Amino acid sequence: MAEERDNIVVLIDEDGEEEEFEFVDSIEINGSEYVILSPVSEDELFDIEEEIVILKVEINEDGEETYVTIEDENELDTVFEEFKMRIEDGFTFDIDEDYDDEDYDDYEDEDEDEDDYEEE
Repeated sequence: MAEERDNIVVLIDEDGEEEEFEFVDSIEINGSEYVILSPVSEDELFDIEEEIVILKVEINEDGEETYVTIEDENELDTVFEEFKMRIEDGFTFDIDEDYDDEDYDDYEDEDEDEDDYEEE
């Protein structure tokens, strides 16, 4: 379940804990919609490197939007490349190869993968 406040999205993890993310962008590719989110940190002003989370938007049986993990690496790469092209003037990208997707698995219909970027 996702709850939106202005540009903040609250996701519920597998332990029932809420985690806040800032909405960064949405991208439509080949008829599918994706959202780019960044975890909200209390130390946000001092955080030079920021993480992003890319999720696919799907509509559940109740007609509500849900965010789900992108399982296909090619699909994820395509969305990430599009996102990078949109903002490449202001950022450099450092992909975290050690990311363990178990860290954010099993949100209530919202799972995610993430990549890192840092401001130049």
